[in-house]
Amino acid sequence: MARPDFDVCIAGGGMVGAATALALADHGLRIAVVEPRGGARWQQDVMDERVSSITIASWRLLVRLGAWDFIQARRASPFEAIHTWDDDGAVRFRAADIGEPRLGWIIENSLLQTALLEQLQLRDDVEMLAGAAIAGWTREADGLRVRLSDGRRLVSRLLVAADGGRSAVREQAGIEVREHAYGQQGIVATVTTEQGHGGIARQRFLASGPLALLPLADGRTSLVWSADDGTARALLAMGDAAFAEALADGIERVLGAVLSVTPRLAFPLQSRLAQRYIGERIALVGDAAHVIHPLAGQGVNLGLLDAAALAETVCRGVAGAGRRDPGRASVLRRYERWRRGDNRRMQFAMDGFHWLFANDDPIRRRARNLGFQLTDRCPPAKAYFMRHAMGLRGELPALMREPVSAEC
Repeated sequence: MARPDFDVCIAGGGMVGAATALALADHGLRIAVVEPRGGARWQQDVMDERVSSITIASWRLLVRLGAWDFIQARRASPFEAIHTWDDDGAVRFRAADIGEPRLGWIIENSLLQTALLEQLQLRDDVEMLAGAAIAGWTREADGLRVRLSDGRRLVSRLLVAADGGRSAVREQAGIEVREHAYGQQGIVATVTTEQGHGGIARQRFLASGPLALLPLADGRTSLVWSADDGTARALLAMGDAAFAEALADGIERVLGAVLSVTPRLAFPLQSRLAQRYIGERIALVGDAAHVIHPLAGQGVNLGLLDAAALAETVCRGVAGAGRRDPGRASVLRRYERWRRGDNRRMQFAMDGFHWLFANDDPIRRRARNLGFQLTDRCPPAKAYFMRHAMGLRGELPALMREPVSAEC
């Protein structure tokens, strides 16, 4: 085959796709990012209802990719503690208890994506192909001849599926997915409360599902209410005043009255796990590979871990002389072994938490009350859970493993 147009073609320019491209950049690879919508752009005067909880490990990645300064200069809300409770018990996690200044940040999704896209525009080795999607491909001896939906053609040695939970690339590659619906909807909005959030993320477990208020940089909180379908329909049908009252009751008025709520958005909650993370010259990252329950706020962080791990594996694989093929099966197998097991364990853990907490069964209530008590009274257990929530446990890619300057 003639010299390919690109070494890596990434389907999807969202947060994970853009991060993958940036992590691969500056290593002598030619990279294309194919993005149908051109990417969501952040707006200063509009608070995005969709936010992400960013771990310390993900922050390190954003710093090294050059995106953090853009984010920090606009809106990023650090949080120093997590309070979580139900009717029978509670546990409080404080960063100061393990000698850390914070546990993570709450950042708008559109701001994260805009910061990453701004960095992509500075890279000479990355080409954005906006307004098109992957329509299909044919395999050649050492690459893929890719067709775009607008008629363009390109040749790439590796195709990365970063095109979301309903990944067209994954489907066309014939990679099966194990999925199930949680029977819940995630209701999101931005909330103004009587009292300030104090840099604390709060989550109450209700029988209908977890209700979380996450601290925002402007003093408001971001609501993520995962409610069973029946409860969600009732909540969405309420007028603003009635919903604000229901929310205040749901969170037990820990921040006083709910003064206002922006228009509510809702989406069905599902679990998905690709049975393989790789195909012939294909790799899956982010939601294309896995979708988990949002109760622990780890979805985007797992996707960024995928991005950094794939980039590290590919760059190591092409570093040797005469080995300039990022789509080699041996390279992709190393990536799959690295990430699929970790993601599967996290998914099973989230499914277990969902089973334990989204229920009023008395046996489960006793079990979780005991868990709350043991965790809250055992500093080593609390430290373990906090470091896990900060993304500082397990086999981390180098971009996320090494500390960065606190001033970044």
